[in-house]
Amino acid sequence: MLLEERMLQRIKLRDLRILSSVVQHGSMGKAARALAISQPAVSMAISDIEQTLGVRLLDRTPQGVEATASGHIVVKWSFAIFDDLRQAAREIDLVGDPTAGEVRIGSTEPMTAGLVAAVIDRLTRRYPRLNLQVAQAPTLLAQYQDLRERNVDLILGRMVPAEVDSDLQSEILFDDPLFIVAGTNNKWIRRRKVDPSELLEEPWALPSYSDAFAGNRIAEAFRACGLEPPRRTVSSSSIQLFVALMATGRFLSLLSGSTLRFSGKRLGIAAVPAALPIRSGPVGILTLQNRTLSGAAQLFVACAREVARPLRAVT
Repeated sequence: MLLEERMLQRIKLRDLRILSSVVQHGSMGKAARALAISQPAVSMAISDIEQTLGVRLLDRTPQGVEATASGHIVVKWSFAIFDDLRQAAREIDLVGDPTAGEVRIGSTEPMTAGLVAAVIDRLTRRYPRLNLQVAQAPTLLAQYQDLRERNVDLILGRMVPAEVDSDLQSEILFDDPLFIVAGTNNKWIRRRKVDPSELLEEPWALPSYSDAFAGNRIAEAFRACGLEPPRRTVSSSSIQLFVALMATGRFLSLLSGSTLRFSGKRLGIAAVPAALPIRSGPVGILTLQNRTLSGAAQLFVACAREVARPLRAVT
């Protein structure tokens, strides 16, 4: 019998859940307590899967147990199976009424401060019974991991073309430029024109080095003007920190055009009129290939397209 057939006929969902719990806890005993079953039952479940697959799934270590390469593969696809089952349960509960469904959105803080908030505001005015869960990832790449691990239904934010592999489906909504920004009380805001060289000695609050997108863009722009990039005074992924620092009237930072459009006035920040050629980047929606979005998620996507339409016209 082929391996595929053995898996379909013999592997039980209960056993996959037990294996996932063992890998998560790093211990059969801890997994047994978490699942409220006996440790021998855990051992038997693991043994049954290993016999069916003909491979070892766990290795013992001084600290407990850890998954083998084959074990990691089984656990990865177990997450997908259980996520699909949870989605099926939600859709059954909400059949015929997607306006009361749940949407899990992945994004980063800069996007949630502007575009994502604008979409949520418009959507919830139409469908007040929707439940929207927003997961903020510290970096763009972390968003992709959340999507692949089924922690979110979709991503709304900046796209990383190199990461859009065959397992992902992307829809670009608009091209989002980056701007040097400061608090509205900053001296540079009052100028009609600013030479980039004048800004080099100012205190800068910039995204963490792990956010290669923004860091690369600002460095490229200054070098294109024959200048070395400004020194980072503060590195962080927190927009709240940047806004607080810019409110002092001293710090400069970098922010997307969409965030300025939707939240610049509220945050008390504006673009510095510096002629700096900062490359823009695409913003869009990312989903898993061959995975049908729930009715509620489809409502969110449709609303995101509406909110983004004027931005596409501008760019």
